[in-house]
Amino acid sequence: MEIKLTQSNYNGEVLKSNIPVLVDFWAAWCGPCQMLAPTVERLANEYEGKIKVGKVKIDEEGELAAQNAIVSIPTVILFVNGKPVEKLVGAHSIDDYEDIIDKYI
Repeated sequence: MEIKLTQSNYNGEVLKSNIPVLVDFWAAWCGPCQMLAPTVERLANEYEGKIKVGKVKIDEEGELAAQNAIVSIPTVILFVNGKPVEKLVGAHSIDDYEDIIDKYI
């Protein structure tokens, strides 16, 4: 299950999470973001209980995008113990995301 991340729940869901969190920074108008959405959803289902998967809609949560130095979307960041440990910019294959997740679970 994907979590809609906002300024109000980001701290608890991502920074204070006791399991890794994969965060997808995206926008509705972004074609590559739309192409990546099914992959992110699949990862959420595949790793349920092992990681959290959250989505930040940058048009609504510009402050979160700025805090994470998002300059291009889609950007996917894996957080472990509240710290960003991996970052993939652009749409990648599901294997690329699985590889970074598998290193930390």
